[in-house]
Amino acid sequence: MAADEVDRLVAAWQRERPDLDVAPMGVLSRVSRLARHLDRARRSAFAAHGLEPWEFDVLAALRRSGPPYELSPRTLLAQTLVTSGTMTSRVDKLTARGLVTRRADEHDRRAVRVVLTEQGKSSVDAALESLLAHERSILANVAPDDQAMLANLLRALVLPFDDTAE
Repeated sequence: MAADEVDRLVAAWQRERPDLDVAPMGVLSRVSRLARHLDRARRSAFAAHGLEPWEFDVLAALRRSGPPYELSPRTLLAQTLVTSGTMTSRVDKLTARGLVTRRADEHDRRAVRVVLTEQGKSSVDAALESLLAHERSILANVAPDDQAMLANLLRALVLPFDDTAE
């Protein structure tokens, strides 16, 4: 198998600090580098549809919720990991663009629901299709069975950090 930049980095550290086990760099430096490539792919996919990554995150949370594609601001906070002030600002901006609306909660007049509009649904669906095309191209050199194995291995790494892990 061909050497990559991480192989060169690890070899240099092994040469300079033979007293240290630098093996974790072989995995985590690749994960870090891959994350940068994934971030670029996400931004490109979303920009092609006039969306910022944060806009996609909010719209996607609403879209995944299923009909009638609405959530409380509290649920959106939990799913997007931002502060309430940030979420209020984001919902304001998405409302101004016609991608979401607010409506009074039927069960609690003091509460509101954030609702995905048809325009918002179309935008997030198109951006998702572009994102998946980018992600398929990134994984093109990895066999489907290896992709499944990699997903399982990465799950083991991510689970300790996942707030929803039980």
